[in-house]
Amino acid sequence: VLQAVPQVLIEEYLQGWKEIEYEVVRDSAGNVITVCNMENFDPMGIHTGESIVVAPSQTLTNAEYHGLREVATRTITHLGIIGECNIQYALNPVDGDYRVIEVNARLSRSSALASKATGYPLAFVAAKLSLGYLLSEIRNSVTGTTSAFFEPALDYLAVKVPRWDLAKLKHSDHVIGSEMKSVGEVMGLGRSFPEALQKALRMLNIGADGLSLHPYDFIDPMTEVRKATDRRIFAIYEAFKKGATVERIHKASGIDPWFLSHLFDIFQLEQQLRKGPLTAELLRDLKQFGFSDKTIATIKNVSEQTIRRRRQKTGIMPVAKQIDTLAGEVAAQTNYLYMTYHGRVSDVTHMKLAPIIVLGSGPYCIGSSVEFDWCAVTTASTLRLEAKPTVIINSNPETVSTDFERSDRLYFEELTLERIQDIADAELAAGIIVSVGGQIANNLAVPLGAAGYHILGTSPKDIDRAEDRQKFSSMLRELHVDQPEWAEATSLAAAKKFANKVAYPVLIRPSYVLSGGAMNVVSDHESLEAYLSAATKLSPDHPVVISKFIEGAKELEIDGVADHGEIVVYAISEHIENAGIHSGDATVVLPPQRLYLETIRRAKFIARQIAAGLHISGPFNIQFIAKDNDLKVIECNVRASRSFPFVSKVTNVNFIQIATQVLLGSYQPARYQTVDLDHVGIKSPQFSYNRLKGADPVAGVEMASTGEVACLGDDLLSAFYTSWSATEQTIKGKRLYLSITDDHKQKFVDEARTLMQQGWTIFATVGTHAYLEEHGVLSKPLSKISETKHRSIETALLAHDFDLMINVPGPFDAKTDAFKLRRLAIDNHIPLITNPEVGALLLRSLGELDVAHLEPRSWQDYMLPK
Repeated sequence: VLQAVPQVLIEEYLQGWKEIEYEVVRDSAGNVITVCNMENFDPMGIHTGESIVVAPSQTLTNAEYHGLREVATRTITHLGIIGECNIQYALNPVDGDYRVIEVNARLSRSSALASKATGYPLAFVAAKLSLGYLLSEIRNSVTGTTSAFFEPALDYLAVKVPRWDLAKLKHSDHVIGSEMKSVGEVMGLGRSFPEALQKALRMLNIGADGLSLHPYDFIDPMTEVRKATDRRIFAIYEAFKKGATVERIHKASGIDPWFLSHLFDIFQLEQQLRKGPLTAELLRDLKQFGFSDKTIATIKNVSEQTIRRRRQKTGIMPVAKQIDTLAGEVAAQTNYLYMTYHGRVSDVTHMKLAPIIVLGSGPYCIGSSVEFDWCAVTTASTLRLEAKPTVIINSNPETVSTDFERSDRLYFEELTLERIQDIADAELAAGIIVSVGGQIANNLAVPLGAAGYHILGTSPKDIDRAEDRQKFSSMLRELHVDQPEWAEATSLAAAKKFANKVAYPVLIRPSYVLSGGAMNVVSDHESLEAYLSAATKLSPDHPVVISKFIEGAKELEIDGVADHGEIVVYAISEHIENAGIHSGDATVVLPPQRLYLETIRRAKFIARQIAAGLHISGPFNIQFIAKDNDLKVIECNVRASRSFPFVSKVTNVNFIQIATQVLLGSYQPARYQTVDLDHVGIKSPQFSYNRLKGADPVAGVEMASTGEVACLGDDLLSAFYTSWSATEQTIKGKRLYLSITDDHKQKFVDEARTLMQQGWTIFATVGTHAYLEEHGVLSKPLSKISETKHRSIETALLAHDFDLMINVPGPFDAKTDAFKLRRLAIDNHIPLITNPEVGALLLRSLGELDVAHLEPRSWQDYMLPK
């Protein structure tokens, strides 16, 4: 730990105590209110960002609630805080003793959750208070008539559930604890804990349809009940199925019996459904306990639409309720809504004009982050400019789209077929936009279209032709557009036969997935069998395509907007890394710097063919692979891609605004300058390997990055170095370690020589040292961990003898010495690069730039015409 920070605190160990949080607001006159209190489902020992959180608290006694509230107000007053802060407690469940864990005198992750859970705009109020306003002078945005000087009283529950993606990070540890590993979160709203919880579990988009249907297999669920993992909530439910009692699980986990009793009630209701007839009374109970139509249909072996029709026939329908911070005492005026089966009358009436629904992107996860939220918010703002009533549906409390001021109506709801139908029917929607919410929204296009809803833009049929690997490849063949050789993997034997025909390596590609889920490059029959099984499990309803993987090729992308098959705006970008790195993990350059003009011209021609062939109206992204000026198409996404904000900001052309105008039929043709730019933009991936213990920090075809940064520069090197540095990587000295596989060593010779001449000390493995020496580059040889001829690399690394490590792995060195060294570099906070193209470009930047004196420039400087 001391490698990362100068000091640490050693504190009393409070594992098993309840964890409680209060959000507190204070103005300059000393007026103090507690806006929200929250209770962790998991006891102390699990980071609050890793725990299910319930607002307001459910298991505190009246004395405990008011006692902690009083401590919060006295603490904040004593500290003199003006604005908003968060105070966290540990509460002994036995005797009510407590400890203050910490006070965050700022807006935090919990503040965002509390704002969305209560409808009380903490950031807005805190900003006003910092300017000198008093709480009594700030308007309550929910009622529109009262002031912000009140403590919200809720007639509903909010349940936050974290979203993990540990399965995408090979070898990562799935145990959760005091260090945060989750990459996103969702929030379910309901009138009961079971309703809100099961909603939230569906919102995660991990293949779980509530507690009853989930993708996990457990041999001994009590193991994960005792030692929490990212799937503990499902382990608890499976433990009930194996006969565990509430008391036994409480003793094993420390989770309060109140929560566990509700989980057991859900389990008992499921058993009633399995063993008896589906009566109208049971159906209503199931819906109030958060069961989806899909779960009920699966258990009863009927279609989802059959259950829906039965509900409608018996009048079992959800109603829309407003987020009401005064529990009905004062009429709410807000457009912030959720759906519940605990009610009879909806709080809203139809709009004067039929609205357009915009589907959001759900939880942040590897592959879907704020990029898609920017697209949804920009779409909504463009609809407003076009005087179109707008409804946003999303489930993520971290997003801007779930700020209720961004749309005419916000439904904080799950992005499922059932719920979107409920809302579209209730709102009499004029149409639904699915193309700006990433893969979750896009996957709903076909079922929504089949159910009779109007999808704005590209037709569901054509979206399916692009998403289904087999159908898309067939279309390319009809258009005479080149693509990597492929076959549909109908069986393991057929896949092996194809691999023998084209020769390994081959690429496995499931349909209808985001961020390369279960996509893998395999080099032998044994790996093919293992990875083909994973791909089929991830996408069981859609075909898996196996294709020839082309080594040593470049990748490029076209982001664009088409109107009835004709491209109206586009941007071409290239990847620094060669093929084999997922586009979300790639370092992306705009405009391209190293592509042949002929390659760019042919890419544009092919893009026009595909846009016309799919009759695209709206946003799209096409990915290409190029080698020796031979261009092949990898895939086409008929939706906004994660690079749409990047290309929009680098070119200063708002692609989403144009796309929205196309969807509405109001687009006016214009010319845009997106290729011949006087500056260079580079987008770099941000990884979280230091938090994800055991994960191998090597990028591949399945996305692993958890964020991104982008910077502008006058040229390739300045833009690249600025962007790479913005990922929080700092080179503190001039000591470089190199370990390069034989087929990449030549890329580093000139750069290493330049650095040597500039006074850098170069350490290298024995093989790399010998190669450098042959080419006139001095270096110090280091032995592998298992060898003793020279000083060990591990010894030098632990002594912090390196300021930068470049370790380019071979294809089969996982769990070897090289893997251990990469993990040591990450765990000791030494900048590490594992890609040869990025490594060589960084060394070139260090050798040719005066990196210590790069001039900062504003975005506006680059946008001004020269």
